[in-house]
Amino acid sequence: MTYDRPGFQAMLAEIEAGRVAVAITKDLSRLGRNSALTGLYTNFTFLQNGVRFIAINDNYDTIDPNRVDNDFAGIKNWFNEFYARDTSRKIGAVQKAKGERGVPLTTNVPYGHVKDPENPRR
Repeated sequence: MTYDRPGFQAMLAEIEAGRVAVAITKDLSRLGRNSALTGLYTNFTFLQNGVRFIAINDNYDTIDPNRVDNDFAGIKNWFNEFYARDTSRKIGAVQKAKGERGVPLTTNVPYGHVKDPENPRR
């Protein structure tokens, strides 16, 4: 969900330095899961720096802006963002339910407590 990834920032630095001609990802979600920022990078930042962007599985390529697959990129970016948010909510709900049932939420016991040798979940 974040663009503060070290590898991503290094890539941007290389792009801004003019040392990148093509950026390739597996799919649009690998670039980022924020639809607005992903669109900003693919439609403006990369183009301003002369970088061709290709998302292989999404059949997205900025070399031809009139491709039909490129028209759906905004929708795919929105779904990628929604999926990440939805997954986060589901994981939070599972953790909350476990806590309410008294199931330990960590593998390491808190300081001063001991695991039950008969039942590792206690």
